[in-house]
Amino acid sequence: MTDIPARQHRQVTALTRALPPWSLLAAGAVAGGLLGGTYGLVRTPAYTATSYVVAVPTEKSDTATALGFAQAYGRVAPQLAVLGDAQVWAGVPVRTLQESVRTATSPDAPMVSVTATSSRPDVAADMANAVARALTRHAGDTERSTHVELQQFARAVKPTEPSSASARVTGLVGASAGGLLGGLALLVRPRRVADRTGRPAAVPGPAVAADTHGQL
Repeated sequence: MTDIPARQHRQVTALTRALPPWSLLAAGAVAGGLLGGTYGLVRTPAYTATSYVVAVPTEKSDTATALGFAQAYGRVAPQLAVLGDAQVWAGVPVRTLQESVRTATSPDAPMVSVTATSSRPDVAADMANAVARALTRHAGDTERSTHVELQQFARAVKPTEPSSASARVTGLVGASAGGLLGGLALLVRPRRVADRTGRPAAVPGPAVAADTHGQL
């Protein structure tokens, strides 16, 4: 009974050695492609929507000042004071906004982009527009001191396609990863006995043996 596992191991090892080298690469690529494609099919798609606001200088300000305040508003947007107002219009909790909304600014233009991601396209657009609206409102409360007005440049629209990778893309990524693992397995696979032992040792001929006897 104890010889059965050892015999099976020897059979598997012999079969592995008998397979052509490219079979490990092909098996890894196929397995990785199937796993990646399946993951892309079962994963919940994600939708992304972006709203833009722009900082406009008043008569007592200039473009450089508006650019500086745009950078500041981009950092203020994820704060609780802004998200607390935005949750009323977005219809989602503040925690969801903190996890799903990101802001970005440009060093060349006084503009702030508000991007929201959700499994529902309408919710993604609502969150982006709600945060942009709340940020504009807070900027309006300090307009007399900052001399910069924050206006909505473009509203977020309901996305028609998911922003997450499709099953085809995840399948290609999985196939690439599987092929790489197959190549690594090919490098560490057991070699043939002839490859491990090398060339057989040479046996001394009779003449060499006779010379050795004479020296003794």
